[in-house]
Amino acid sequence: MTDLHTAPVPDWATEFDHTKENYAAAATEVWDELRERCPVAHSEAHGGVWLPTRHADIAAIAHDTEHFSSEGVIVNVFKPEGLAPMGYAPPITSDPPFHADARRLLLASFGPKAIASLEEGARRSCRELLDELLADVHGPEDVVDAATAYAQHIPVRVIADMLGLPKEDGPKFRMFIHRIIEKPGEYAGTLGVEDTLLFYLTQVLEERRRSEPRDDLIGFLLTTEIDGQGLTNEHIFGTIALLIIAGIDTTWSAIGASLWHLAQSPEDRKRLVEDPDVLPFAIEEFLRFYAPVTMARIAAVDTEIGGCPVKARDWVLLPFPAANRDPEAFEDADEFIIDRKRNRHLAFGLGIHRCLGSNLARLELTVAVDEWMKRIPDFELADADPSSVRWSTGQVRGPRELPVRILKTVEA
Repeated sequence: MTDLHTAPVPDWATEFDHTKENYAAAATEVWDELRERCPVAHSEAHGGVWLPTRHADIAAIAHDTEHFSSEGVIVNVFKPEGLAPMGYAPPITSDPPFHADARRLLLASFGPKAIASLEEGARRSCRELLDELLADVHGPEDVVDAATAYAQHIPVRVIADMLGLPKEDGPKFRMFIHRIIEKPGEYAGTLGVEDTLLFYLTQVLEERRRSEPRDDLIGFLLTTEIDGQGLTNEHIFGTIALLIIAGIDTTWSAIGASLWHLAQSPEDRKRLVEDPDVLPFAIEEFLRFYAPVTMARIAAVDTEIGGCPVKARDWVLLPFPAANRDPEAFEDADEFIIDRKRNRHLAFGLGIHRCLGSNLARLELTVAVDEWMKRIPDFELADADPSSVRWSTGQVRGPRELPVRILKTVEA
């Protein structure tokens, strides 16, 4: 069988497919190559998709709601049509004018005050996970998976708590994420109804409508109104699905990538231990350098990107991680600088769809890295070759498994 190391390298300008392992493994190199050689690439994958790689082009599209619609944000052969302006997962799939009201509903729930109230619970979850992880460590030869045993559980617990869903459903959330984000369309027609996100959320909403109102985000969506009218079932379903899918995978990927970096960077580990005040700067640099999210748009009309003609209904990927590594936008863009002072990165996007959950993501990433470093100040990759770690495919990029060797621990 041909593996990633022996397979022929595609011409990334015309043969990229962001859902394939070869692209995921080499994504940063792909963006750097294309930015110099073909800054707006095009592939026939998924029915045809454009890939701009320059900060200027990506930012322009993110701000342009006239020529680019958010009706579809996950590239798929099953292209949404006729769902605007609400889309299937408001507010991220909503176009103006509907978008403003759909986003406004959630602002208080994701504002600084509301998110700050979650810190204690998030820290408690991280400490519990670290206790469980370290219970299996008895010496320097023991290896643990920092992704599957730690990073992937933190946002599951936080989002489940916000929505009022059982944290024990975490494996189901991860299954939905794999099918929808990593391999879009691949499972179409192969699943039993009971294995789908649609079935899961339908059951949840039916049960919640029969029970007493609860003080959580699902309870809020079931009782709130826009212009005196309750939300439609499609609106409620789509928003909950958005929080489960986008609110979990993005953050666990950022946490995993940050730990992957630290496992290879003894100087940065030492800096975080000896100078805790550098942590906020480190978090922003993790977000810039390892931004997990590539969003998508559908061209609303015939238009152009960087001089390339784009037809109405074409898919367009917005790789915010590529924009964050553009030397035209960032000094020493290809270097991780732990105390970088000027850092207006695009990890959370731009424009009206800038990530509503940015406060939550920052909190979870900060707490996860801080608690890990307090208990495990020294660790390394189990395999010295960084490329041995498998990165997720699709539009959210992070390490799916992260075997590390613990070199030093500190008692809680």
